[in-house]
Amino acid sequence: MSDAPRSVHDGLPAAQFTGDARPYGGGDPYADYRTTDFPFTHLTDLADRRLGAGVTAANDEFFAERENLLNPEPAAFEPERFGHKGKIMDGWETRRRRGAGTARPHPTAEDHDWALVRLGAPGVIRGIVVDTAHFRGNYPRAVSVEATSLPGTPSPEDLLADGVKWTVLVPRTAIGGHAANGFAVDTERRFTHLRVNQHPDGGIARLRVYGEVAPDPAWLGTLGTFDLVALENGGRVEDASDRFYSPAANTIRPGRSGRMDDGWETRRRRDLGHDWIRYRLVETSEIRAVEIDTAYLKGNVAGWATLLVREGDGDGGDGDWTEILPRTALQPDTNHRFVLPAAVVASEVRIDIFPDGGISRLRLFGSLTGRGAERLAARHRELGG
Repeated sequence: MSDAPRSVHDGLPAAQFTGDARPYGGGDPYADYRTTDFPFTHLTDLADRRLGAGVTAANDEFFAERENLLNPEPAAFEPERFGHKGKIMDGWETRRRRGAGTARPHPTAEDHDWALVRLGAPGVIRGIVVDTAHFRGNYPRAVSVEATSLPGTPSPEDLLADGVKWTVLVPRTAIGGHAANGFAVDTERRFTHLRVNQHPDGGIARLRVYGEVAPDPAWLGTLGTFDLVALENGGRVEDASDRFYSPAANTIRPGRSGRMDDGWETRRRRDLGHDWIRYRLVETSEIRAVEIDTAYLKGNVAGWATLLVREGDGDGGDGDWTEILPRTALQPDTNHRFVLPAAVVASEVRIDIFPDGGISRLRLFGSLTGRGAERLAARHRELGG
């Protein structure tokens, strides 16, 4: 069963593009790619495979595997690459649907293909991008997206069972080929899974699901001490001085960095300033230990780093910054660990690096304060958790 979102504009903003793209004519395959700036892409991609997301099932993946949908890299195009089933595409592509027979050769209005997506981190969805890069004449005519929230690790059969409540995030909407089709979402609920539908068939290169992580307070409470700034636990980047080479949010992704561009690196400064990232913790917390990792950053590692904190109940900055780690030299390709002499209460953290360069990860270990735990639990209830 499905229900409409509780709070919806008079029709969600339509996709930015419709219709076929021109056939590939050689050269850069992205030269005529249609895209625009969406107001939500600075948020966390809840469907990032690096957070643990996955495409758990699809009714059809004859031409291209469903798992390609969540690859973090942009879709690639190799014009001469064909297999026994046809052109090999970097995306999810189903076979062409047909009608019931000679008298009805076309699919019905209800015929469609679907894929089930497990979000890497449950959260509130603010925007979705259905990317049809390189699907120029073989993209779906329209798409729709539904969401649900189930506890634990439900199987595809659990998700498809009768009685599961699905909420429409993107109503059936025409989209364009070889384009980033974006949709704003206005549903203040916590979701764990999506059902992506393409009408009636075709191919989608990538799916991005932007929003805010909404962690389970019971899980964090059971852990006790955890990484307070990790994306998967509800931390986020609020701002950064420089994003020239790589996103600042890389510094709070799971695991150690696997290569240089999996961290945060700034351009070379030619002034006397310095670079910085400002973070919001999952909630007001007590920080007890810090890790600053510079894995794979060697000739471009930051020279020194300072850590500052402040506490505030609002989303904006409140109060003055207090230094908790004085300017400290950083070594290349090294995980630096610091135990604080006493627990420090904070809701925001800023790392300053001197003069420029980069770090790969920042981890802040501690636990929620009593007030922070109460607010997180109240928010969880508001979101239907």
